[in-house]
Amino acid sequence: MSTRTVLHAADIARALTRISHEILESNKGPEGLVILGIPTRGVPLADRIAALVGEFGGAPVPVGSLDVTMYRDDLHRNPTRAPRPTQIPAGGIDGKTVVLVDDVLFSGRSIRAALDALQDIGRPAAVRLATLVDRGHRDLPIRPDFVGRNLPSARDERVNVRLAEIDGIEEVTIES
Repeated sequence: MSTRTVLHAADIARALTRISHEILESNKGPEGLVILGIPTRGVPLADRIAALVGEFGGAPVPVGSLDVTMYRDDLHRNPTRAPRPTQIPAGGIDGKTVVLVDDVLFSGRSIRAALDALQDIGRPAAVRLATLVDRGHRDLPIRPDFVGRNLPSARDERVNVRLAEIDGIEEVTIES
């Protein structure tokens, strides 16, 4: 098995800065935004993006997390997956532009589950998707609005995102 590093800490920081600027530009400012991370690594990425959007936009942006475990269509294959807490900001999501944040977009199934989970929480005005890595191979017609890095990969390769908050190291690798 070989592993190669495709993004280092500085690359990840640059990608998140660019994504944050793109979110602000597409929303025409920070008003009405809610940023929700999908556990596990989408949550610290959402926290970082919300901080950057708040800094660049001049106003704090509500941030939270959205657990999609019980909405997944592959629970029969991995029934031991433990649910994580969903934390919706106090203002809720009704009428807001919700930006879902995930680390890697692959088949699109996690995002489909996130859209189902959002329906149970409220009715956003719009839903956007930000992902650090888009590796292609979609099974569903889901496309990110904001991408840190397009990373073409083979289906049998594994893309690993490691973040300082969880893993103590900051990198994206591909194992083949």
